[in-house]
Amino acid sequence: MAARIEMITMPKWGMTMTEGKVASWRIGEGGDVAPGAEIIEIETTKITNVLETPSRGVLRRQVVATGETAAVGALLGVVADSSVPEAEIEAFVAEHSRRAVEQAEPSAPAARLVKVGASDLNVLSMGQGRGLPVVLVHGFGGSLDSWLFNQPALAEQRTVHAIDLPAHGGSPITDVSGGVPVLARAVLAALDTLGATKVHFVGHSLGGAVGLFIARTAPARLASLTLIAPGGVDPEINLDYLRGFATADSRKSMKDVLGLLFGDADKVSRDMVDASLRYKRQDGAPEALQALLGAMLDGDRQRGSLRNVLMTPPVPILLIWGTQDRIIPVAQAQGLPAAVAVRLFDGAGHMPQMEAAAEVNRLIGDHIQASEG
Repeated sequence: MAARIEMITMPKWGMTMTEGKVASWRIGEGGDVAPGAEIIEIETTKITNVLETPSRGVLRRQVVATGETAAVGALLGVVADSSVPEAEIEAFVAEHSRRAVEQAEPSAPAARLVKVGASDLNVLSMGQGRGLPVVLVHGFGGSLDSWLFNQPALAEQRTVHAIDLPAHGGSPITDVSGGVPVLARAVLAALDTLGATKVHFVGHSLGGAVGLFIARTAPARLASLTLIAPGGVDPEINLDYLRGFATADSRKSMKDVLGLLFGDADKVSRDMVDASLRYKRQDGAPEALQALLGAMLDGDRQRGSLRNVLMTPPVPILLIWGTQDRIIPVAQAQGLPAAVAVRLFDGAGHMPQMEAAAEVNRLIGDHIQASEG
């Protein structure tokens, strides 16, 4: 029988998160709660996101008030059936609020450099479980932090590797003037080193183009493909973003550019801006980005097209896009065969894996399960 009283606790989104602030409660005390209900908006140093609850019942207590900060694992609220006595709720809150939330918390896995030919790639691996592993690949100028709301959830069932592309994130600055083919070969080489001969590939933006290229040239390496606002489908792309990110050298200019990624530009945090600027200030990083753009673009359009992979998919493909995407037009998700599952997120921009993380995680998990039969 399910517990009569259930906890809502501060989640851990990403390996570096130690605390979060309750930006707002979406449901008031006494309100009905159903599984999947958006109950709290939580602000972290990375981004503001909404916490969903798996519980069903009534929100009996808001333990942490709006505007207050709590450590990861701290008790935020209590859900219980209306028949549970108030005295029992009070005793439950008193007991759990006294506990130190940091106790016995295992050390977080750390990213490490994986040998790829004469160079390395930065990889963060989580989870174990059964089934084929998942690989997560970010977009232009991004890093494995793009998956901080997704990797822990996906890793509950299987091993998940988040990879920094060459000359991105924690990977060394190397020659990327060969564009997507060079990036794809580096990712495959990293998977070889990791012993992952076949994977479920999840790619965002430029990472989506890498996934499409692998599906075209080495489909036997893929069990399924999930594409989030992928590059390489059609020529249209927001050059102001690409060139703006490559040249931004101040907090204001970088914040303005990063704001284009989201349906709501206020989701850009100070930490996100600072991390992007730190990356840009590495020796050789701006030049690498410019070289990559030279390979990706033909004038003001994307070079080449990988749409034919979607038209005759060699593996099960799920396509996810935000309707407010200001980087790559959502119209590129149109005209695809029924074999490609398409899911659009109203109000989300170019980062639905952050803007609608819980639902995106469910979609990816279901797609992977269906692909394995």
